[in-house]
Amino acid sequence: MSNTVGRPRLKQSQRPSMEAADEILDAAAELFTTRGYSATSTRRIAESVGLQQASIYHYFATKQSILRTLLLSTVETTLAALPGLLASEGHAAARLHSLARFDSAQLLASTWNLGALYLLPEVRGSEFDDFTRARRDLRDAYATLVDEVATEEGLALSTVQRELPFRVVETVISIRMDSEGLPSTLSGEIADAALRALGVASDRWVAAV
Repeated sequence: MSNTVGRPRLKQSQRPSMEAADEILDAAAELFTTRGYSATSTRRIAESVGLQQASIYHYFATKQSILRTLLLSTVETTLAALPGLLASEGHAAARLHSLARFDSAQLLASTWNLGALYLLPEVRGSEFDDFTRARRDLRDAYATLVDEVATEEGLALSTVQRELPFRVVETVISIRMDSEGLPSTLSGEIADAALRALGVASDRWVAAV
């Protein structure tokens, strides 16, 4: 049975193992990150998966809704894992290290560097409020753990320092833009750097992660 609705395909799927909606998202992710969001039309996305342009709208109402879905995918997995990461036993530094390593691994694992889309001017629009809220929730979770680390370690942190672990993890985005063949250990190195940004020696906590 076909996994598409709407009009017949123009050509055979190049992503036969995917559902049609996932094909559209994957094609859009490739085009948005390689050609640019403004330069990519829904017609171009449809052509890349062999669909009629009208068929796209059975799955996504607008190009903005495709972008919103892609953006949300960069934070939803980590947000879903947060309760377990935050509730785990042990020192706050170990839990912060776990969160940073898990989160950076998610950003590294995606086929396309979707984090690069964060800076699009379109993302400031109200249609992306759900993504903005989700990313803020994630940032707040980092800040909660940072505050716990500060209490345990006796640190006096400025507002800027409190944000550093979250920002360090998001350096993965620019690293992916500038580098190829990234080491498999990078997520752990990013987590180490997140702790060092607070002045905490990461080697005290790696064994607990």
